[in-house]
Amino acid sequence: MAGEGVRGSGAARNPLFAVKAPWCEGASPAPAMVIRDFDMYRNFLSVGGFTAMSRLTGFARDLMIGAVMGVGPLADAFVVALRLPNQFRAIFGEGAFNSAYVPTYSRVLAARGDEAAATLASRIFTLLLISQLALLAAAFFYTPQLVGLIAPGFSDHPEKFALAVTMTRITFPYLAFVTLATLHSGTLNANGYFSVAAFAPVLLNVFVVGFLALASLFPNAGEAACWGVLASGLAQLVLLMAEARRRGVLERLAIPRLDADVKQFFAALGPAVIGSAGQQIAILADTILASLLPHDANSSMYYAERLYQLPLGVIGVAAGTVLLPEMSRRLANGDQRGAAAAQNRSIALTFALAAPFLVAFLVLPDETMRGAFLRGAFTAEAARGSALVLAAYGLGLAPMVLIRSAIASFQSRGDTTTPMLCFFAGLAVNLALKLTLYRDLGPAGLALGTAAGAWINFALLLGVGKRWGWFAPDRRLIENVAVALIGVGAAAIAAPWLFSWVDEYVRDLAMLRGELDIVAAGLLTLVVYGAVSALALLALGRSPRRQPL
Repeated sequence: MAGEGVRGSGAARNPLFAVKAPWCEGASPAPAMVIRDFDMYRNFLSVGGFTAMSRLTGFARDLMIGAVMGVGPLADAFVVALRLPNQFRAIFGEGAFNSAYVPTYSRVLAARGDEAAATLASRIFTLLLISQLALLAAAFFYTPQLVGLIAPGFSDHPEKFALAVTMTRITFPYLAFVTLATLHSGTLNANGYFSVAAFAPVLLNVFVVGFLALASLFPNAGEAACWGVLASGLAQLVLLMAEARRRGVLERLAIPRLDADVKQFFAALGPAVIGSAGQQIAILADTILASLLPHDANSSMYYAERLYQLPLGVIGVAAGTVLLPEMSRRLANGDQRGAAAAQNRSIALTFALAAPFLVAFLVLPDETMRGAFLRGAFTAEAARGSALVLAAYGLGLAPMVLIRSAIASFQSRGDTTTPMLCFFAGLAVNLALKLTLYRDLGPAGLALGTAAGAWINFALLLGVGKRWGWFAPDRRLIENVAVALIGVGAAAIAAPWLFSWVDEYVRDLAMLRGELDIVAAGLLTLVVYGAVSALALLALGRSPRRQPL
């Protein structure tokens, strides 16, 4: 991508790293810092765009799985076969791995140059490869026990259990491929290359859809989908290795040695993995408690989560993916002011993009659920139940979407322990409220626990970061948040009126009334949000066309 990439070993290789911008209250950014801001925004939009593509193709994949497999033993077995490698990946890979690897790699790159960074990456690559081969061998021999652990009810249905074991043995190598691909993604991101790494997850959805189209060539559609999962993992790894080779940062096999750099990586990885495991505990708690409620509780939460996860996955994850290597590079070169400025701009942009979702979730939750899902077996009553959950989730949207940017204060400095402790403090509040509220408020009580826990986690991250001098909000950040709040306030006032106005024109339609209602009203509400925000910026003496957030 044009403008993408920051390769080299610090200021000697890239003059932008040498800039110590005169960053202070009321001062205009230096030209080099403005360039870096625009580079960060471009990378943010690149990652966010490909993440949105992944979400859309994932929705198409789910539609095809439902159409081909429906519900029943085959679909149940496939879900378990996909869940096992994904559960391990959620705990050990992606966020946990990159939070430890990217800052370590960036510090070595800035301090000792390309060769030392390549040596670190190659040693970690070799250790990962050995560990994944050992895990794969163990999983192959103990697959029945793993399936029995995650799906104990399958033991009463031998045919379903056998299907799950067979499919899990097909999908489990996907974990090894994706774990190694995650390393290459981290290396590319640390060097400023984001596009290919952001696109790679799309391949999972594309390959599953493709193999399902050829299901007649396999014993059953479930196995076809499983082979699609496996092939996608290999394709992702090959794609990222090719990109790393093209950029000159491809890892190689090396003698694994626990030198100081590798030890530093593992010291940071441990707390990050524990924090990721804690997130899975929270998800498991929702599943267990919802199973104790009436039969529609799990589905109400599921459909609300599908919408709630959209801004988290597209905006929050994109911000964290771009900000962590950006701050790590700047801190590794001694540019603490630049790192703080990058974090402030990331928080401002993330909040500005996520703010309109607050209107949909808190002001029009019922209309949003009906527009998205009201068809077939999903009734108006089901929409009302899910709308309550969506509104409860919406109360925690702001901290949830900003947490990845707040955590970067610590992870970019190699501290993964403090975010872990903050997360577990929020988790304690989360679980306590879930247990207190779920009987009286149902699934909405579970969502309220999630929202409250997110606020505790976020507040602790900002409070500790500010006390240690690792989070330094500037005047522009405060102004940008205020502008977004003014814009979203105006949008919240206008949204119900706009929805009623649109409904007057489409109420006689036999089809797509709900979809047109929410899409048209949503677009008009966005216009109100943008216009009022632009006017607020002008009132502050800042042109939205000339000055970035």
